[in-house]
Amino acid sequence: MAETGNEDRADGYPSTLGGPVVDARAAIRKKRDGGKHSADEILALTAGFTRGRIPDYQIAAWLMAVYFQGLDADETLALTQAMLHSGELITLPGLSGPTVDKHSTGGVGDKVSLALAPIVAACGAFVPMISGRGLGHTGGTLDKLESIPGMRVQLPSDEFRKLVRAHGLAFGSQTSDIAPADRLLYALRDVTATVECIPLIVSSILSKKFASGTKRVVFDVKAGRGAFMRSPERARELARQLLEVTRGLGFEATALITNMEQPLGRNVGNALEVAEAIDVLHGGGPDDTRELTLRLAGEMLVLAGLADSVPDGEHKARIAVTAGKAFAKFMEIVEAQGGSPRYLGDPSQLPKTERSHGIVAPRDGYVTSLDAFEVGEIVVHLGGGRLRKDEKVDPAVGIVLLKKVGDRVAAGEPLATIHARDAAQEAIQALTGAYHIGDQPPARASLVLERMQAPSAAV
Repeated sequence: MAETGNEDRADGYPSTLGGPVVDARAAIRKKRDGGKHSADEILALTAGFTRGRIPDYQIAAWLMAVYFQGLDADETLALTQAMLHSGELITLPGLSGPTVDKHSTGGVGDKVSLALAPIVAACGAFVPMISGRGLGHTGGTLDKLESIPGMRVQLPSDEFRKLVRAHGLAFGSQTSDIAPADRLLYALRDVTATVECIPLIVSSILSKKFASGTKRVVFDVKAGRGAFMRSPERARELARQLLEVTRGLGFEATALITNMEQPLGRNVGNALEVAEAIDVLHGGGPDDTRELTLRLAGEMLVLAGLADSVPDGEHKARIAVTAGKAFAKFMEIVEAQGGSPRYLGDPSQLPKTERSHGIVAPRDGYVTSLDAFEVGEIVVHLGGGRLRKDEKVDPAVGIVLLKKVGDRVAAGEPLATIHARDAAQEAIQALTGAYHIGDQPPARASLVLERMQAPSAAV
């Protein structure tokens, strides 16, 4: 039956004309003055904006009030529920195994999802992975996947479901039907300088993630210069709220806080990162990329009930890699989503630039720091990310880091290679400045800074 002005949807979300109505001015005033919203007020605000009944300038004012006054646990849960139920909820009944997913809060060189999803699927889990595009200085899984010629990530919900059922995973993007309230609110947050507000980050992440059909998520919360959460304290607070709201929604989660002071792995840039992920699927790749991928796989398998402990999960993940099952699963899903598997069999055929430029060490010593934020910004300005939302991403450009923190270098020894379309003089200068060389080797930093877990909830 079609909706009418006096009906609400079966899931409780207000219909276009009916449902609760809120005085937006009063809501703005309440939050501006430090008041607490009821769940009904938040539902009405979210529904009113999503359905066009509340103008964006009033929601922008409310977002700024939230930025300064915050949302408590009840309000954050209510906002997440309202956003989650603002559109389609993908369901995956009758699967032969558990669903589980992973979400990274964004970093530089973070290509983990590309190898992680097929590893976990090869171990018997179902991974409905809704991913994002690059944001600011950080790369995006969808942009990386699209550097594989023919690969489709804009999938209708029915096709996404079929792929998950048939192959154990799918790589998809947020569609206009999945959490549309998040899409609209995020666009306003982006232009009103309210992106960094933790309750708004939590509701945005969780509304998309749990609309995809998963019931369990491992969060990789980045901390450091290349992350949106620069300090471990901020990262810890974000992780705590992600776990708390996930539990309130009735789902399960674990969180790792991981180091993003320097880029992850050696390759930064879309096609370059796909090539590194393929190395990991063959049992190789840089130590840090491989270590984090296997650790997250272990966490996901434990959360899904397919491993007794994280070491057991990591062991099962290594077996899937060494037996070739994980790489075969990646080939399988790429081909199912339109990508040509020959590029995975020979990554040298992936898009690449004709020009490359090296930078060298100015003196003998040790690499004491490598600024992840600057590296990410350089790749964006080379064309590997977006300075405007309508820009196309160049899949071929990027940076290969030949030396990283702790490595000994000699004067004139290559530090990194820049893959660019032009002379890239600014990039050369900036990347040279991102490296710092000292006389003494730095203390070894941990890759995983902390593990956090919420009590289990029934699913």
